[in-house]
Amino acid sequence: MRIAHSRLHPCCSLTNQSWVRPYFFIFSCPEATTFQERKGQREREREREREMAGIAGTCSAGLLFKGRESGANGAASLVQYNGLRRVENVLVAPPRKKLAGVISASAHKCGKIKAMASPAGSAPKREKDPKKRIVITGMGLVSVFGNDIDTFYNKLLEGESGISLIDRFDASSFSVRFAGQIRDFSSKGYIDGKNDRRLDDCWRYCIVAGKRALEDANLGSEVLDTMDKTRIGVLVGTGMGGISVFSNGVEALVQKGYKKITPFFIPYSITNMGSALLAIDTGLMGPNYSISTACATANYCFCAAANHIRRGEADIMVVGGTEAAVMPTGVGGFIACRALSQRNEDPKRASRPWDTGRDGFVMGEGSGVLIMESLEHALKRGANIIAEYLGGAVTCDAHHMTDPRSDGLGVSSCISKSLEDAGVFPEEVNYVNAHATSTLAGDLAEVNAIKKVFKNTSEIKMNGTKSMIGHGLGASGGLEAIATIKAITTGWVHPTINQDNIEPDVTIDTVPNVKKQHEVNVAISNSFGFGGHNSVVVFAPYTP
Repeated sequence: MRIAHSRLHPCCSLTNQSWVRPYFFIFSCPEATTFQERKGQREREREREREMAGIAGTCSAGLLFKGRESGANGAASLVQYNGLRRVENVLVAPPRKKLAGVISASAHKCGKIKAMASPAGSAPKREKDPKKRIVITGMGLVSVFGNDIDTFYNKLLEGESGISLIDRFDASSFSVRFAGQIRDFSSKGYIDGKNDRRLDDCWRYCIVAGKRALEDANLGSEVLDTMDKTRIGVLVGTGMGGISVFSNGVEALVQKGYKKITPFFIPYSITNMGSALLAIDTGLMGPNYSISTACATANYCFCAAANHIRRGEADIMVVGGTEAAVMPTGVGGFIACRALSQRNEDPKRASRPWDTGRDGFVMGEGSGVLIMESLEHALKRGANIIAEYLGGAVTCDAHHMTDPRSDGLGVSSCISKSLEDAGVFPEEVNYVNAHATSTLAGDLAEVNAIKKVFKNTSEIKMNGTKSMIGHGLGASGGLEAIATIKAITTGWVHPTINQDNIEPDVTIDTVPNVKKQHEVNVAISNSFGFGGHNSVVVFAPYTP
């Protein structure tokens, strides 16, 4: 938006033509301090505050300076910046008389620049356009607790651990010999036998979870055949892709030579293949690709898919994450990173977010997929609406490959941006499904960031799904989004298990060891990944 010069102090002008974040710069000036007294009308003040919420953003800003930078006849120079780089000067005619405004910057009288949050009067606005409102109409998963949504969540509510000793391969020589390994998985009815034998588990989990989500949304093959499939997209990401197929291909190359590499080596290794195979099986021709941002992958996919719907590029998106890294290369690689718990003698108690005895995360696997749909389209086809996706955001720590920022700025800003995108106040949030991996630095960094955004956490429940299913890497955000939505629909939040001695700095209710009844108003689900990738998504009960 652009602010008219007549409303600004004659010494300055601040312009921006993009919608912006809830932080902006205010230049203090003595001549502007009596603005409220001169106006005297509260309604006018609120209008100004709403305008201010759109000032000063992420792309460019203009500042008018008078005095030493003034041109001929007292004209001022409008200096525009891209970030911190000066890109353009424009001469602007001088004002004819002094005016007091909401922002001022006198060359001689101005004080320090102050960074301030949006005024209390600029209330966030939730999306009202049914074409842009996004609802969840289906969910599907593959997990250590099976493929059924209700069974999965009931196990979580009971506080049951899915962590056990690895038996998929001989891990006896590994320093870590346990994980959230999926057993007795069956793709019957979803993948034909020939393809099932060739596929990496990563893609098997993806296809089954995706098709089950479509079924849950009443979008079976017969229904899909009556719809415009160019308006339905697939966006299922993965952190590591077809790592078993890749490892087997490398092993064949080293031991037997390149001629023994399977022709499926490349196709079934690359990270986009989950989305591609699901689309090939169902004929969905809308936006189709994958995102790979380590453990933040699924939430990144939710944010991107929402934008496709909001921009009118799709009516429905099949979205989530998938991972199958409980195999020698995956486990060995994370052992080398020194990221895993080594509690081999008691695997079920190894994943213990925020507990003083935590010593690293526990690997998990699976897939979690949501059907995201425009409200208009969902209502038109009479879909069962489970919950509403309000918004989300992504940021980067720009700090370290594996360690979080000590100041938590990347995470706290991501939470703030997600709430802005969702159109909600921090005070409206009363449930956090935390990333909570059970690492020494990560758990506390996340809590500190949460406390920066939510000044009063007395009404908030915060839990860690990974305490029971382990860390699903690229799939974790998908599985945890389902857990978040089930908390909304059931009114029960699952416990964080293995809470024996909670860190003193963790003053938020972590729902220790026993489930709690809790009516969720607005929920956020956090996911962070190696590389400093941060992602937060916001869900709420659907209200017409």
